[in-house]
Amino acid sequence: MGRAAEMTGTTAGFLRALGEQGLITPLRSGGGHRRFSRYQLRIAMRARDLVDQGTAIEAACRIVILEDQLEEALRINEQLRRSQRGQKPAADT
Repeated sequence: MGRAAEMTGTTAGFLRALGEQGLITPLRSGGGHRRFSRYQLRIAMRARDLVDQGTAIEAACRIVILEDQLEEALRINEQLRRSQRGQKPAADT
């Protein structure tokens, strides 16, 4: 936890708060230590940026979740567009 806090420029308490808000859920090692993925660390840094700008932690977490959902929706839309361009148009009957 301490290393993750150091890498994100936050505190262990901040990372725990993000977990309590449901923003990140780190895996646990065999010894019970929290293990954060790179993706989770990026999410934590985005939340930290919002909190540093004066956003409440609850709102920051919601914003990050919505940004993530939007990014995923845009990615899926682009994949669908590409797949449709690759298909031959249906013949008129």
